[in-house]
Amino acid sequence: MKSSKACGVCPDTPFSATFAGSGPVFEVDRWVLRAFLKGMGSPRIGVRLWDGEWASGDPESAHQLLIRSRRSLLRLVANPLLCFGDDFSAGTLEVEGDLVGFLEEIYRALAQPGELRRRYGRLSRLSRSWWGNSLTGSRQNIQHHYDLGNDFYRLWLDDEMLYTCAYFPEFGVTLEQAQAAKMELICRKLRLKGGERVVEAGCGWGGLARYMAKNYGARVRAFNISAEQVAYARERARREGISGVEYLEDDYRNISGECDVFVSVGMLEHVGPNNYRRLGGVIDRVLSRSGVGLIHSIGQDVAQPMSDWLEKRIFPGSYTPTPREMMEIFEPWGFSVLDLENLRLHYARTLTHWLRRFEAHAAEVEQNFDANFVRAWRLYLCGSIASFETGTLQLYQVLFSRQGNNEIPWTRQHLMDPEGRHGTV
Repeated sequence: MKSSKACGVCPDTPFSATFAGSGPVFEVDRWVLRAFLKGMGSPRIGVRLWDGEWASGDPESAHQLLIRSRRSLLRLVANPLLCFGDDFSAGTLEVEGDLVGFLEEIYRALAQPGELRRRYGRLSRLSRSWWGNSLTGSRQNIQHHYDLGNDFYRLWLDDEMLYTCAYFPEFGVTLEQAQAAKMELICRKLRLKGGERVVEAGCGWGGLARYMAKNYGARVRAFNISAEQVAYARERARREGISGVEYLEDDYRNISGECDVFVSVGMLEHVGPNNYRRLGGVIDRVLSRSGVGLIHSIGQDVAQPMSDWLEKRIFPGSYTPTPREMMEIFEPWGFSVLDLENLRLHYARTLTHWLRRFEAHAAEVEQNFDANFVRAWRLYLCGSIASFETGTLQLYQVLFSRQGNNEIPWTRQHLMDPEGRHGTV
């Protein structure tokens, strides 16, 4: 996976040819660059400026950043959390070598104390938009990312179109097998039974709802505000003759009617922490007295905003909570957390599969969009892998129930298949 060809970011032309005509490099340019890298925690990378010559960092590093112009340098220094992504997408910043490895070096350096990083973090927090995840704003944010077209996502997701962390009970299983294992693991954690009423908040293309209805006989109402995803889910359930599942194009805040099981996979990242208590209120309104629920979400160890670039260009309105912040869903309503599992490395592997498939179709994606779009999504996928590999991001599955529910498993044996592995493949 970690090769420059796989990531497609290694230029074929020599540096001198690539950067010819960009003007002279002055000593002050190198000084600014050195100060910037020091403030970022001195990552183990090398940097070459627009004259093609090494300017700062480790000249022997396998990870080299190529800055094409003084304008790109100054933009990077002024706001790296936004401008690195924008200029990389535009091709005015390039990475020689493995992009995932390069980003891992950056993230590890940023994990160390540094005043410059704290300053950028403060600037980033001033422009958060997830505080405005209103009914209208949430729909617009979701459309920005998920309504790019089903044909685009079909190129690199699995057969069920699951755009969330898979589960790999064995290292060598396929993406399709791992996504099926994830759905089975969720059903086993919930101890799902035939005829149970399930509410799913944020159902994507409907794969989990279909799985629950087809394999467990559950009656599922699945909610989503992406029109394209709901249309796909309805048509696929109709085509496969799956009964017992209903897809509703509506916001989680409008969910009503009692259920035995509440499940949400990959939606919490779009809710915003100011709405966690409200989400808990929705769950309290619909979950039966003996009901159970599961929330599956990207998270983090320390509360901090997403990068400006990711929040503005890829996932507007997004935020990944800490476990403490997630408790705002449960504590005000007296829910009991039964289990919290961290599947961080499973998401890194899921993303590795997605990146390989994306790269295999990069030419088609560029034809349908443009080269900047391809570079942006390459950076998003590679950056996500690096985030999970370095522990910048986590993946939490939280199982919960009403307080005082004694109808819970005595052990975790119900999660095991006959060979003692979690889930099935």
